Amino acid sequence: MEKIRFAIAGCGAIADTHALAISHIEDAKLVAVSSRSVGRAKEFAAKYGCDFYTDFSKMLKRPDIDVINICTPSGLHADMAVEAARSGKHVIVEKPMDVTLEKADEMIKTFEKNKLKLCVVFQRRYEKDMLTAKRIVNEGKLGNICFGGCYIKWYRSQQYYDSADWRGTWKLDGGGVLMNQAIHYIDLLQHFLGPVQEVFANCGTFNHKIEVEDLAVANLKFANGVFGIIEATTNAYPGLMSRIDIYGSNGTMVIENDAITGLHIIGGEDIAGKTEKQGTGANSPAVLFENHKRQFEEMVEAIRTGSDIGVDGKEGRKSLEIILAIYKSSLSGKPVKLPLPDSLFLNEGIRNGFN
Repeated sequence: MEKIRFAIAGCGAIADTHALAISHIEDAKLVAVSSRSVGRAKEFAAKYGCDFYTDFSKMLKRPDIDVINICTPSGLHADMAVEAARSGKHVIVEKPMDVTLEKADEMIKTFEKNKLKLCVVFQRRYEKDMLTAKRIVNEGKLGNICFGGCYIKWYRSQQYYDSADWRGTWKLDGGGVLMNQAIHYIDLLQHFLGPVQEVFANCGTFNHKIEVEDLAVANLKFANGVFGIIEATTNAYPGLMSRIDIYGSNGTMVIENDAITGLHIIGGEDIAGKTEKQGTGANSPAVLFENHKRQFEEMVEAIRTGSDIGVDGKEGRKSLEIILAIYKSSLSGKPVKLPLPDSLFLNEGIRNGFN
């Protein structure tokens, strides 16, 4: 059986993680990479033993490519994914799938029309403790859940935002700490607790020279009646932790830096204390390739057998909509109900800053 052949668009930091994940999958092979920078493309190709292109469209014409992994700035994701689908390629796209719901919906419809697989990278869902946490919630071990909160207390220097001209911009980054960093934990929170019904939020830009937010606080109401909170910042020097808390009538679960560090069940399990995975969180829990590998293996299997993708376009859209609703609430000063009718408000001159 021939290997599933991958190509990567973009040579930023996360592209290395994609390449390493692909290289550790027996049924997969990286055959090409594209970048607008010939130097970066050539260096990346030499490192991973593949061909390189500076023209994405030219790379798409290769008949021996099955999957395109899109690792470019967020505001380019949809246009590149749609072009890839029209060239007959399956796509794995880094989070967020794009920066507007309109673009996300175009992606979903295009892949459905062309009967191709679309996968959005939320690799933290594939972390072993996250799979365990999902099982604990689904099995009702916490009882009737009343609260879920996620807290992303990280640090980014001004140099980080200055390192690339797209960082911290509405057009290509799509937002700040919510869209770029906290989106993983917002995805996990809704994955555990179900759809969000309403948000009421404040966002601000305090310590960085960027267009977008470096601090956000939001109150949530889930469709099942659960209350929630999101706190996200890149101002917490030197970087603290990510944390998810879930409270239920029968117990509490605490997840810190992607590890379950507290599970307290009335009359049952009681796990407390830090695991060996616990770290400082100075930037974020380490992005290792193993969870990407698990998600990519799922894509290989889906292509081979026609099985479903765990985080397809519709799943990937959910956290994007929550974040856009938070922005709308902060800008309007009012609660915002989901689903959103659209997200074009972010392109109509309303986004002139949060302060």
